[in-house]
Amino acid sequence: MRVALMILLGLVIGIIGTVNVMSTLAARNPMPKAVMDTMDYHMDELSRALKTKQCTAASIQHHLERVQSTATDVVPTFGVAEQPFTDAATLLQTRVQQALQSAPADCAALAAAMKPIGAACKSCHDKYR
Repeated sequence: MRVALMILLGLVIGIIGTVNVMSTLAARNPMPKAVMDTMDYHMDELSRALKTKQCTAASIQHHLERVQSTATDVVPTFGVAEQPFTDAATLLQTRVQQALQSAPADCAALAAAMKPIGAACKSCHDKYR
């Protein structure tokens, strides 16, 4: 009985220790999550503008510029040098740049501009998330 209790106690202590170590390792670099959270915020604001039909040119431009700025931080922040990852990040930057150049000023134009950006995000998330 004592042996079983000691084994159980050892397992519990091991699990608690492992959880603490994993939490520490996960928290060591908050930048990748911060970059994705920032990009997600601005994409959500654009989506909200579409849903509420409140698409002003200034707001659209502001959020697209922030997405573009944040998209340039993806590769250095994540530190992944694999060619498919850098290609996906470059595709995202290209799509956002194209959206900025088209200067969407209404909801219809914003919806058309966001579709390729969303596809670029989805393709990367499907592979690397």
